[in-house]
Amino acid sequence: MSSDFEAYEQDFGTLTAEITNKIGRIPKLGGKEKTQLVLNVDKQLEEVRELMEQMDLEVREIPIQCRGMYQSRLKSYKGEMEKLEKDFKRSRIAYSDDVRNELLGEDAGSSESQRAHLLDNTEKLERSSRRLEAGYQIAVETDAQAETTNARGEPTLRGNSRVTLGTLSDHRQQTILELKCVETPDV
Repeated sequence: MSSDFEAYEQDFGTLTAEITNKIGRIPKLGGKEKTQLVLNVDKQLEEVRELMEQMDLEVREIPIQCRGMYQSRLKSYKGEMEKLEKDFKRSRIAYSDDVRNELLGEDAGSSESQRAHLLDNTEKLERSSRRLEAGYQIAVETDAQAETTNARGEPTLRGNSRVTLGTLSDHRQQTILELKCVETPDV
């Protein structure tokens, strides 16, 4: 019985090698060639499924003392089969680089300019984030300092300020700064 299993293993190895080769070629093809190859691979995958069922039946007929070794081999073949099916699924929807570029109308130059633009924007975002973090840190420190001052019983100044920038008719900038400080009563 184990000789039948070993014969099935050889068939499995041959079929999976053929399928792997064809799966690698699928994305590079187009039109009827691709359709034919997909149908062919689908048919071969069905053969492998049937072969796996035969192997499973053989393992059940093997004496219990030897069954564990064959079950572990069958389990690894099932894992390989699942991987083949996933690869096949991906290859059916994958396109070669030439087809992709043709469909998207992209060339290498625009890709590089987009990448450069993205890097510039990323740097600007990082600088803005650092400025925001620094401003937040100053606000936290100011708040902590005000709490310390209040804890000591010292009066604090609360300020209202307004900054207005305006452009005059002769294109000179005018800046108005109004700062009003009010002493807060002791708390």
